[in-house]
Amino acid sequence: MPRMIELIRKSAVPSNLMQFAAKGALLVPAPEMVEILVYLATENKVFGEQARLTLAGWDPASAAGVVASPATPKEVLDYFIDSENLRPDLFPVLLENPAVEESRIARLALTATREQVEALLKSARAGESKIILDTLLTNPNLRQHETRTVQEKLESLASADTAVQASTEPTSSTPANDSVSSIPQLADDSDEVLAAFMTEHAAEIAAENEKTFHPAPILSESSSDRTADVAEAIPVQAVASDGAAAAPARQPIAKKWILSADEQRGSALQKISKLDVKGRINLAMKGTKEERSILIRDGTKIVALAVLESPKVTDGEVEKFAGQKNVLEAVLRAIPMKRRYMKLYPVVRNLTFNPRTPIDVSLGLIKNLLTQDLRHLAGNKEVSDTVRKLALKMFRQKLDVTKKS
Repeated sequence: MPRMIELIRKSAVPSNLMQFAAKGALLVPAPEMVEILVYLATENKVFGEQARLTLAGWDPASAAGVVASPATPKEVLDYFIDSENLRPDLFPVLLENPAVEESRIARLALTATREQVEALLKSARAGESKIILDTLLTNPNLRQHETRTVQEKLESLASADTAVQASTEPTSSTPANDSVSSIPQLADDSDEVLAAFMTEHAAEIAAENEKTFHPAPILSESSSDRTADVAEAIPVQAVASDGAAAAPARQPIAKKWILSADEQRGSALQKISKLDVKGRINLAMKGTKEERSILIRDGTKIVALAVLESPKVTDGEVEKFAGQKNVLEAVLRAIPMKRRYMKLYPVVRNLTFNPRTPIDVSLGLIKNLLTQDLRHLAGNKEVSDTVRKLALKMFRQKLDVTKKS
């Protein structure tokens, strides 16, 4: 037998029963009754007003039980966390529900009332979220001593992130020999991810395996910058001390998958320039942060995408990748495909502000921006007119909502 909410969505319920539903008088479990009321409040013009009044007066204990559950439908949680519908007694409960998106809480933190600011400061979840704390710092209702507290929490989070990144970097104390790969052996999960990636993209890797490393061009970079970048990747030829011409160019050297101990020495860029596509993918999965920062700019798409699949890549690195103008569009399309990264507000913000991000990707992310970032994006002349116009439209809409509340 279908649930009552499903019948109401299909308009398969008589009007008198709809009236009972809008008053919260149906004999259904409390979670389903609340779900029905939220549906009527947001989708039904006839019974919507009555449903909103019913929700505003819903029993606090029952309502708290509903919004505290991670299993509660997203539409219900979004309704109660909205500034127009937010109840003071439910706010602390909503803050701790992991199903409530951080971005929604961050939006509230921007214009939170004094009572809401106090709830945010007491929240364990908000105290561990850089996005929420960053936004809270801009709230005019934050007092001076509270500002210091928030800043200290942010510094603590930053220190913790730095410590985690440092602990994941491989050490160079292990002696190498000619039979050892230039890439340190890490945990088994790196090998498994690498093997799966190689198998999935075998055809593409085989077709492009002989391609050498060449960085993707920067949108606005000068030709001299590109020349310097490429020159760094090419071993310098010997030049006579009297200024004579350099020795004749050497024959092309076959690229390798692994390097000898001698070849491991030198800069990361020199090491990368000696590897074929398979070797660069291997390094993207298992290498250092510096090596990933170079390989994300690889003009061979499959290598750059391998960086995002690495078990070692950190949220901080992806935040930087999202704002870079010298990565392939394929990279900027791949980042939003991973839910892990879309939970990070700085990543979303950097993608929308990046003029290299494809327009369709930017348009889909704008709705997640905070009011202040919408204002800045609307005035950003580097992005397309379409993106700026939508940002301006959404900024005005959110400003109107804030004024009404």
